[in-house]
Amino acid sequence: MGEPSGAGRIEHVDVVVIGAGQAGLSAGHHLQRTDLDFVVLDAEDAPGGAWQHRWESLRMGTVNGIFGLPGFPTPPLDDAEPSRSAVPRYFADFEDDRKLPIRRPVRVSRVEEAAEGRLRVHADAGVWVTRAVINATGTWNNPVLPQYPGTESFAGRQMHTRDYVSAEEHAGHRVAVVGGGISAVQLLTEISRHATTFWYTRREPVFREEGFRPEVEGRETIERVTAAAEAGLPTQSIVSYTGLVWSAEAREAAARGALDRRPMFTGIEPHGVREADGTLTTVDTILWATGFRPSLEHLAPLNLTNEQGGIAVRGTEVRADPRIHLIGFGPSQSTVGANRAGRAAVGALKRRLAGSPQSLHRV
Repeated sequence: MGEPSGAGRIEHVDVVVIGAGQAGLSAGHHLQRTDLDFVVLDAEDAPGGAWQHRWESLRMGTVNGIFGLPGFPTPPLDDAEPSRSAVPRYFADFEDDRKLPIRRPVRVSRVEEAAEGRLRVHADAGVWVTRAVINATGTWNNPVLPQYPGTESFAGRQMHTRDYVSAEEHAGHRVAVVGGGISAVQLLTEISRHATTFWYTRREPVFREEGFRPEVEGRETIERVTAAAEAGLPTQSIVSYTGLVWSAEAREAAARGALDRRPMFTGIEPHGVREADGTLTTVDTILWATGFRPSLEHLAPLNLTNEQGGIAVRGTEVRADPRIHLIGFGPSQSTVGANRAGRAAVGALKRRLAGSPQSLHRV
């Protein structure tokens, strides 16, 4: 929707939303119901956010579920359909219905101070001068890739979760899967049916014997994540708060021995990994299912990060700079949380900007 501006063009708006995933679309919907002039800048070539990059075998029946976009209920979805096609189609329908001012592909490189208390958003398609920024860039473009002794010497293939396509590409291989989260378990379950797998984690994985109750554990988790975000602590994975749940697929994989966890290896060698006990395990591939961190590099010029390495927020508002709102961040990483965060950010900015000079208009 919409072509990006020319690289030399400068536009003036009240609010710039960066990212058009669930959180960004929610923010756009609520901004559309105000008199604020805004634009949504999305780095992707098409609607769908990070969903369009999920691995092919991740089906709608196995994802954690998606929460409907504001005023736009999710249609009946086929459990067998890949999420990488079903969710982007739903997002595209929402964009078409709402006619949001989305520019893509537009890649934001930095956000910095401008004159008169405004912000300057630099992108490959131009520059936007704005009174506020709602950041909804998610985590997909900032994978965590740990470094171990010998990493560069490995002669096989190293890949991250974001590079994974299907289990069949590993057929007959020996694969080391590193990580203790939900994705690691899902990938082990799949790959171990086609390959010999070895599971490595820093800590012993904790599986919940009872099911996850959103009304109890879900509320407690949100409270803990919110407290950490408001204290400005670096973000952690949700599974570090909730533990892992025994799905039917995970139990089946455990029965086959695919979830026999090993302590982290001490080093990487050309043809394998050196175990904690000193032995060498040969592998063809190391799959780093080690998660993601928020993609916030473009905000670095604003010096929002504290001494602990995190960004303290109050709700969605950055404590160090109330012109910046982070959504799809911390407690709002879930789809339902992203929806609510979009509404909260717009509500806060509407109140804040109401007493400011009149809305700017594009030039």
